[in-house]
Amino acid sequence: MENYKSHTPVLVDDIISTARTMIETVGHLKRAEMKAPVCIGVHAVFSGNAYRELQDAGTADIVTCNTIPHESNRIDISDILASGLTAVTAQIQKEK
Repeated sequence: MENYKSHTPVLVDDIISTARTMIETVGHLKRAEMKAPVCIGVHAVFSGNAYRELQDAGTADIVTCNTIPHESNRIDISDILASGLTAVTAQIQKEK
């Protein structure tokens, strides 16, 4: 880990609900004297006080996609979803 102490860790998870996994990992990184991590999640469920607890754990930033409205949303995936839906709809129409 010594070689990476000058780098910012990036933690990625598909669903951040209780944030326990990320909070535990942030703790491990702190004990290893690493920089505060950036946490990225696809779906920002954040049950209860999970968002505040993750912030309080010592993250540099928390970034999520806009699949679930939340103040942490900074990755807009609406164009990707629209393209996918258009392709699926076209395929369904073609098969009729």
